[in-house]
Amino acid sequence: MSADTKRPQKLISIILVIAFFFMLLGLNDRLSEYFKLSRQRNEIATEVYGLQSTEIMLRTQIAYASSDHAVEDWARGEAHMALPGDVVIVPLTPSAADGQSSITPTPTSSSLENWQIWKNYLFGGD
Repeated sequence: MSADTKRPQKLISIILVIAFFFMLLGLNDRLSEYFKLSRQRNEIATEVYGLQSTEIMLRTQIAYASSDHAVEDWARGEAHMALPGDVVIVPLTPSAADGQSSITPTPTSSSLENWQIWKNYLFGGD
C-alpha cells in the first residue's frame, strides 16, 4: 500500500472514532434521562396508589354514613333511643345512704416555726 491510500483510511478511522464517541455521549444522556423518568414514574405510581387507597376508605365511610345501620348506631349510642321491644337498662350510681361517708378528711397543717420544723426533722420529735 502506498502512503496515499493509508491517509484516507486513517482519516476515515478517526472520523468513525469521533462519531462513535459522540454517539456514546448521546446514549449516556438518554440513559440518565430514562433512569430519572423511571424513578419519577415509580414515585408518582406510589402516590397514586396511596390516593386510591384514601379514596376507597372515604367511599366506604360515605357508604356507611348514608346507610340505615349508621343511623341506628347513632340513635342507640348517642341519642339514647330504643326500638320497640328493647329492654332499656339504666345504670344507677350508688347513693350515700349506705352509711358510708364519701367525705374524706383533709389534714390540717400545724403552724410551726421553721426552726421547730428543722429541729423535729433533725432530732426527731412530735
